[in-house]
Amino acid sequence: MKCILLFLTLCLPILVTTGQTLIEPRRGIEIPEKIQSELSTEVQKLQQQADTLRQKLMRIRQKLAKTPKLLRFLPDAEIFHESVRRTLEDEIFYSKKQFDVARKLLKMGKERLDHLEQGKTPWNEETGLVVRGYVSEIDGSLQPYGLVVPENYQPGIELLRLDIWQHGRSNKLSEVAFIDQRLSKPGIFTPDNTIVLHPYGRYCNAMKFAGEVDTFEAMDAVKSFYLIDEDRICMRGFSMGGAAAWHFGAHYADQWAAVNPGAGFVDVKIYQGLTGKLDTIPWYEKKMWNLYDPLAVAVNLTNTTLVAYSGEEDKQKQAADLMEAALAKEGHRMTHIVGPKTGHKYEPKAKEKVGKLVDEATKQGSKQQPSKVSFVTYSLKYNKMHWITLDALEQHWEKARVEGELKEDGVHLKTKNVEALSLDLKDLHGIRRTLHIDGQKLEPVAAFASGPWTLPLHKSEGKWKWGKLPKDGLRKKHDLQGPIDDAFMAPFLVVTPSKKSLSPKFDQWVEQEIQEFQFQWRKQFRGGLQVKKDTELTINDLVYFDSLIVFGNPQSNTLLRDFKNRLPIRWENSHFEVNGKEYPFETHAPVMIYPLSQRQGRYIVINSGFTFAAAGKASNSRQTPRLPDWAVLDLNVAPLDRADGTGVVDAGFFDEQWKWKSPIKPQRGETR
Repeated sequence: MKCILLFLTLCLPILVTTGQTLIEPRRGIEIPEKIQSELSTEVQKLQQQADTLRQKLMRIRQKLAKTPKLLRFLPDAEIFHESVRRTLEDEIFYSKKQFDVARKLLKMGKERLDHLEQGKTPWNEETGLVVRGYVSEIDGSLQPYGLVVPENYQPGIELLRLDIWQHGRSNKLSEVAFIDQRLSKPGIFTPDNTIVLHPYGRYCNAMKFAGEVDTFEAMDAVKSFYLIDEDRICMRGFSMGGAAAWHFGAHYADQWAAVNPGAGFVDVKIYQGLTGKLDTIPWYEKKMWNLYDPLAVAVNLTNTTLVAYSGEEDKQKQAADLMEAALAKEGHRMTHIVGPKTGHKYEPKAKEKVGKLVDEATKQGSKQQPSKVSFVTYSLKYNKMHWITLDALEQHWEKARVEGELKEDGVHLKTKNVEALSLDLKDLHGIRRTLHIDGQKLEPVAAFASGPWTLPLHKSEGKWKWGKLPKDGLRKKHDLQGPIDDAFMAPFLVVTPSKKSLSPKFDQWVEQEIQEFQFQWRKQFRGGLQVKKDTELTINDLVYFDSLIVFGNPQSNTLLRDFKNRLPIRWENSHFEVNGKEYPFETHAPVMIYPLSQRQGRYIVINSGFTFAAAGKASNSRQTPRLPDWAVLDLNVAPLDRADGTGVVDAGFFDEQWKWKSPIKPQRGETR
């Protein structure tokens, strides 16, 4: 596994600049020196014990030429002292009681390490409340997750249903606080014969970006240890977790037997009250709201069973009301259970009703091939729904839609803003093998006259044809479509410059950006950056990491010097040219995302971390991309001051072939 190679990166230092604004989680109470010393000493002891055990297991691995079984259980032990370490370093203990919680977690971690040294993993068969950990492939960090394992669970005997419960927002949800909750509170729903997964979601980002990946990584970890029925997986949550459930439900509807959001939010504009302030927000930022807004793709939820809940007196009832209205316009009635005279919580009788409806939906499962599919997206990041996969759009950030239906006379498709797609139909019994698409009729080639249909289609001169799009250079596709923030959803390496450029001011700006990125990643995504200087890169780095996050210019960073002819920037000693305009390094910096190759997920990012750090503390509903594929930034504007376009001199998207294009700006106030 890739993640095993990253164990040694867990203890990267945190760079903190003077005068830096502290983003959530906020600083907690003062930690007495005696307790600080006690906990730090125990953390260090357990880390040494874990390192010694890892070295032993790695030697066994080399001897056997395969990964020893016990190595994959090591994160389950390390997550306890790692969580205490982060909480100590970030000073986010919020009560004296949490010092005792930390001692308890360190004791549990010690017990698990001792068991591993004896070749035992008793927690793998425990029932009730269980906490485990995994190593994220994104940044090599250890991440916790909680489980509720049914009391009648017997390892390896039967397939179990899996419910994923997304937690609500808490500004004090440190790793220690999260694990303490997961060891003491089973949660709102604990269905029979069901494992309930509680992801940490990398703190409080409504499970977007690295938080989104955390859900899938935690789910994969669960599947590696428990027998999970792929046909009976439910997505659920409340409050911020409800927003996450709306998002996962709308963008991955075909993966869930049921989607059960409670409260939450489903858009940026209405939830944040921005309707009268749209003129102050950059056009490209409003376009990118559609990346995560479930309201923009509401019809996708018709591809699963949706059971929404709201308290009658809850302000966040707005989310379900908006979705209900949007689905009604599509001709669909939404199941919306409302708790009478109830605020921001579950009403008991409504909870019982919701539970029964979700249980009934789960029995039906999610993997049947539906006869009808309705699918909307604005980006190839989310490009699949049941048996339809979009391979190319005519234009990103415009509404793309496919209506598919299986009828006796063949497969019927109606598309908008789609240039290429693929069909994956396993059962065509009783259906003619004829494709009706946008008024055209296509008979299958001989190779597809029988058996399953796995067929690519593309447009050529306005007409649909069998086959994939011709390979004519770079093209935007799934996981290679931008914007900048997409690079931080897969393994990435930060590459810092080893030399100075001809502009001291530019070099100072680069150093500040790197430090701010490292600080904010820890604060907002609870991980740690993997960092190397350009002179330290190896061939393995270039092969392993999906994205290289490169800071500097060709004078200061040798990687940019080596790659400069492959990038759409013209570099000179004193200035650079972007989209036909020149800018001096003394006052400006280029930032962008661009493909390293046509392989999925292979990016180079220049001079940028994730782009919404300034908005991260205000609301997780505003943790959406703030910069598109490329931008030119004013060096005089600090990272946390770049809100709503301040300091952005120019910005835009590349076209579908990753080439410059003149941005078509919407009318004032237009968002979609």
